[in-house]
Amino acid sequence: MKKWSVVIILGSAQFVMVLDGTVMNVSISTVVEDLDTSVAAMQGAITFYTLTMAAAMLLGAKLGDIWGRRRAFVIGSCVYAVGSLVTAYSPNIQFLFLGWSLIEGVGAVLVIPAIAALVADNYTGSARITAYAIIGAVSGAAVAAGPLIGGFVTTYFSWRYVFVAEVVIMAVVVLFSRRLTDATPRQHVRIDLLSVALSAVGLVFVVFGMLQSKTWGWVIPLLSPTIGEVEIAPLGISLTAWLVVAGGVLIVAFVRRQMFLARERRSPLVHVEMFSIRQLRSGLSVLGAQYAITAGLFFALPVYLQMTLGMDALETGVRIFPLSTSLILFSVVGTRLSTLWSPRRIVRAGQLLLVFSSVLLLGAATADLRGALFAVGMFSAGAALGLLASQLGNVNMSSVTEKETSEVGGLQGVFQNLGSSLGTALIGSILIGALATSFAGGVAASELPAPARSLIGEATQQGVAIVPAADVDELARAGGLTDAEAESLASIYLDSQLSSLRVALFGLIVISLVALLFSRGIPSKKPYRVRTPEAEHPPAPGATRRSR
Repeated sequence: MKKWSVVIILGSAQFVMVLDGTVMNVSISTVVEDLDTSVAAMQGAITFYTLTMAAAMLLGAKLGDIWGRRRAFVIGSCVYAVGSLVTAYSPNIQFLFLGWSLIEGVGAVLVIPAIAALVADNYTGSARITAYAIIGAVSGAAVAAGPLIGGFVTTYFSWRYVFVAEVVIMAVVVLFSRRLTDATPRQHVRIDLLSVALSAVGLVFVVFGMLQSKTWGWVIPLLSPTIGEVEIAPLGISLTAWLVVAGGVLIVAFVRRQMFLARERRSPLVHVEMFSIRQLRSGLSVLGAQYAITAGLFFALPVYLQMTLGMDALETGVRIFPLSTSLILFSVVGTRLSTLWSPRRIVRAGQLLLVFSSVLLLGAATADLRGALFAVGMFSAGAALGLLASQLGNVNMSSVTEKETSEVGGLQGVFQNLGSSLGTALIGSILIGALATSFAGGVAASELPAPARSLIGEATQQGVAIVPAADVDELARAGGLTDAEAESLASIYLDSQLSSLRVALFGLIVISLVALLFSRGIPSKKPYRVRTPEAEHPPAPGATRRSR
């Protein structure tokens, strides 16, 4: 038992980190009502929780190397607990954003890279492979359990109790952290603050631009922000496009800065030459795509189940339950299969199954989400995600030496959370944008009287909000429409919500297909940690690694 106590401690922290990414999705309608906010604001909070981690994860990994990985793990756990406590007592969306999206995110950037590095410090050989598989399975279990835990606690108690429980779990983790062995010597280097700023601001610009595309438009300005009465759309182009381009430029500048620091024999925030390792490059790319799909799925479906079908948090969790069970089951199956199949074969099987499940879910997108077909689609999606979760952690970690595990742990955290941020921002923006387009088209093509169409057009000039479908009839009557007109408008809105869900699911199919291109570098035989003279004597800073 003592042998595995370390992975239990690390796994508990990993469970909490991942749980927060899914537990709130099934509680969206309840939190919106409780904090008197909107679905769009909740989309922003969910996105920025993962974006905070993506933007600062490399800094967290570097601080772990400087402070010591166990110390960084403990400090991060304490910060995370403080954020959970602030979230639990949030009186409004601003405090929720502060506690959940920012403070918890900052704590996580110290904890997540340390988990990967401490596994390498505490286990060797086959035990290390098993430990990484356990951490991957725990991550999958957290993704799966989040909707059920969030649904049950929100329905019978309050969503706030989830965060209170997280405080308790992190306190226990800190209490037992002395069992962790921190064998890697601390590094005595200076952190390049310009690198931190370039990576953080660049990522924030890209993701925030995508998040706001539903309002600002992608290229052609729609509802641009204003200062005074001046619309902010430089040269007639949407601010979304400018932010994405500016973010891309900053990320390129970050990469060049890392190369410069390596040439000058100074410590970069990340050794970008590691991306020449084909196995690592493919593993991280597939990981990012996996989390983007997961986040998009866990945002779009709960919104429809709650806002259109009127389900509560527990009912939503139950509808997602097939995904939860298969994800846990196939995480174990994938680990077993690794003794018979290569990682590439398992990953490709998971990716193809994910495409198939997305098509099934699109076919199940009817007014009431067809029971059997929807359940099969969710079960297939969970199986696909479970197969991927069982492989990618060890594929990434086995591509480098022990010295680089903390850095790769940070890169994994970046790709996980950047994928989640992009998935929520992109699919959420597609969902809300498609709703506005479909609703406007439905109203224009309807038989509603011209005065009613004009009234609705004025009311929705600033976009269409996602509100409970049952409320539309009442809002329409309050807005001066007759009973018949209100019923007609409610019907149009229901059709628009279904149409927007289909568009979002089609977006997931496209992402799943594109992700197939990323897996070409996954090893076609069982991965192992390379032991070569190069591994024992790493190349000088700035030198290029050979592709493995």
